[in-house]
Amino acid sequence: MNSLDPAGQLSRMRPFLLSLVMGLAACGGGGGGDNSPSPDPSPVSGSGDDTGWVEGNFLPSDTFVNRCAAPRSGATYPDVQGSALDEKNWLRSWSHELYLWYDEIEDLDPADYAVQDYFDLLVTNELTDSGARKDNFHFSMPTAEWVAQSESGVFLGYGLQWALLATRPPRHVVIAYTEQPGQPAGAERGARVLEVDGVDLVYADDEASINILNDGLFPETAGEEHEFKLEYVDGSVQTVTFTSGAYASDPVQFEKVVDGAMGRKVGYLLFNDHIAVAEKQLVDAVNKFNAAGIDELVLDLRYNGGGLLAMASQLAYMIAGEVRTEGRTFEQMVFNDKYPAINPVTGQPLTPMPFIDITGSGGELPQGQPLPSLAPELNRVFVLTGGATCSASEAIINGLRGVDVEVIQVGGKTCGKPYGFYPTDNCGTTYFSIQFKGVNDKGFGEYSDGFVPGGSGSAGVTGCQVEDDFDHQLGDPVEGQLATALEYIETGSCPSPEAAAYFGTNESGTRLQGSGQSVFKSMWRENRIIGGM
Repeated sequence: MNSLDPAGQLSRMRPFLLSLVMGLAACGGGGGGDNSPSPDPSPVSGSGDDTGWVEGNFLPSDTFVNRCAAPRSGATYPDVQGSALDEKNWLRSWSHELYLWYDEIEDLDPADYAVQDYFDLLVTNELTDSGARKDNFHFSMPTAEWVAQSESGVFLGYGLQWALLATRPPRHVVIAYTEQPGQPAGAERGARVLEVDGVDLVYADDEASINILNDGLFPETAGEEHEFKLEYVDGSVQTVTFTSGAYASDPVQFEKVVDGAMGRKVGYLLFNDHIAVAEKQLVDAVNKFNAAGIDELVLDLRYNGGGLLAMASQLAYMIAGEVRTEGRTFEQMVFNDKYPAINPVTGQPLTPMPFIDITGSGGELPQGQPLPSLAPELNRVFVLTGGATCSASEAIINGLRGVDVEVIQVGGKTCGKPYGFYPTDNCGTTYFSIQFKGVNDKGFGEYSDGFVPGGSGSAGVTGCQVEDDFDHQLGDPVEGQLATALEYIETGSCPSPEAAAYFGTNESGTRLQGSGQSVFKSMWRENRIIGGM
């Protein structure tokens, strides 16, 4: 049985893979849906390297840092001639020093593996209480790609995000949203993919067809042209051609004011990426809401996988305001047990991240300028979520709850990533390995299985479970999740199941069903990243 597998090609940054061999269902924020440990990669035959490796003995990582098999040239690079073995020894020592669960890594001889394969093994195989893998967030990418994407918000692809609604035949893949409104031509939210380059996406089951589907859905170079047969929400069918390229993300696509019940003004903010270019957009949105005098805020994070933690802190400040946040902790980083008081990356004493009230995320605004906050300060915020709501986005929820801003969660369970890292370059590859977990002002950070709307327990949040509604545009007051939030504002409770089922129904009475983790992005866009402030 063929499925869509998000786990198999992390080194190539494919969000999910149509696999003929693996039968994995998608879950967990792009890190993979298989709860069992990954099989060891094939050893490198005939390496013959004498590493001097002794199980449990580790030299300092500085012994091997920047010693590269293929050093980069140029004055800005610290690389010197070394070997692949040096790179692997650095990974081994670095992971032992900084990985949050360093004592759960099996210590294997680096001589037996290629560099990328060895990095993939430097991870815990333990499970969470729900049976999910504890660490689904371990990945790497070329440093040049990381710098370009994180600073400019430019990504290789078609300028859209696919949503996976069914993982096995009959498969169901739709367009969740486009990075820029109206682009590319022919891409509309909710459009279902029927064929890719003439191959049936729904039922294809041979290896050649699977490869064609992969190549079309996930281009790896700019300038590729692929044909997609799409069925739109209105029932029409059209074949369109998408061309891959470097597309800029528009992280704040919508900020609008919706008329709610009893004359209440509701601000709706769609925030899709914690990247530097979002800072000015968020400030502009808050200023717009203040000018309109909103009474309620609906923050749509259903597709926001995370990114810069400092930006999450900035947005939380702009929502909660100065009075609630002054002197309070947005997030405290907790490293492994070797570092109870010192940040091992910076060497500085561990101090909490405050609610940041100034600019400085590296965007268009001058650094150090005061941030606005919503006025009057709101006592609650509605947050729209789903399985793609991860890491820095979850930190917003957790941080606000830590200072007693009521969070009402509408949508689906978040992906569960109370963890983060400092991206670290070595020899032209940037490695992302979990180094800390985050806790809020009340010391809470145990949500590795996600925040659950209307759920019980410490990670349960007041709210309503509602599936994503691909029949309507984001920001449309009748779109399922937004409509539920507006209903809650009016009545103080979740709509009945019958009424909730009506939200998002089109004229023909059909409804596209969402499930769990539906949208996949580059792994770095689904994490908690320290940097930029």
